[in-house]
Amino acid sequence: MNLVPSQEDVVELLKQTGALRKGHFAYPNGLHSEEYLAVALAMRYFQHAKTLSVGLSRLIRANSELRAIIPELSVVAPATGGLPVAYGMCEALRARQVYWAEREDPSQPMRFRQYLEQVEGEKVLLVDDIFRTGNKLTEMKRLVESRGAEVVGLAVIVYQPTPETPNFAPLPFYYLAKLDGLYYKDTASCDLCKQGVPVENVWI
Repeated sequence: MNLVPSQEDVVELLKQTGALRKGHFAYPNGLHSEEYLAVALAMRYFQHAKTLSVGLSRLIRANSELRAIIPELSVVAPATGGLPVAYGMCEALRARQVYWAEREDPSQPMRFRQYLEQVEGEKVLLVDDIFRTGNKLTEMKRLVESRGAEVVGLAVIVYQPTPETPNFAPLPFYYLAKLDGLYYKDTASCDLCKQGVPVENVWI
């Protein structure tokens, strides 16, 4: 496998580890899909995590502006899915530090872990395992910027957009694979439901 794995390599790795599954899945936001992706199931294996993290870091290093600020770069992720990616990226890049935001209650906004202090003008690379709805990364970006830090780019293992996925342009955005899954807004519009295909509820 190359230092930057191809789309085909990444998809095959996800399938082999059970991280990418075909079927009929219902997401918590009401969307139905024929595909379910949980990158964490691939990241649990050291060699696979290393392959994906190093590959993504190579895309960052290819950007001369980002490469120049790596020694002062903070890698920031939403917990918990983004943490393996953040630590892997920080090690591969030799960036300055990792920190993260989390929420104790689903009804509460995300917040940084106690004693994780942002610095005015700090350069931040936002990372996550999957960019699907974009809700977590949008909230993370607002949180980081509210503390005076500057988001300089975004990087994810897999880009799996939905019809509502936002665009973060002009920020540089990097991913190893793009999966164009078919989504249905609800049960009434879902072809899989109409065909009587058994549905599996997924957490995320």
